[in-house]
Amino acid sequence: RYGIAWGALGAAEDCYFRARQYVMDRQQFGRPLAANQLIQKKLADMLTEISLGLQGCLRLGRMKDEGTAAVEITSILKRNSCGKALDIARLARDMMGGNGISDEFGVARHLVNLEVVNTYEGTHDVHALILGRAITGIQAFS
Repeated sequence: RYGIAWGALGAAEDCYFRARQYVMDRQQFGRPLAANQLIQKKLADMLTEISLGLQGCLRLGRMKDEGTAAVEITSILKRNSCGKALDIARLARDMMGGNGISDEFGVARHLVNLEVVNTYEGTHDVHALILGRAITGIQAFS
């Protein structure tokens, strides 16, 4: 399960790199899309979330090596990484306009794969229940 957090962030990184390249190359009104404030904000938000997620995964890996990682921390990182990766893939798709859903640019493939990962690896809500049990000591599911 721990590897899923890394994998989702890898897909997010690829979406970020593809979107960044696209907005650097795509010209609108004589200048690159990257010259627009909202595009730069979106890129900054994407990079921030990826960087934070990677640091969290790295820390969990070290905790696993030390034997101090609680199971719930894996749920936190899977839940966060999958959710943030989906958000980043959606932002990348939006930044690329109609090309964001084209097979040519690869973002749509990541978006679909991340939706699948989010389902088969345990949904956002299932991980919330695992965390809720850890927080309260009460199991809300059977």
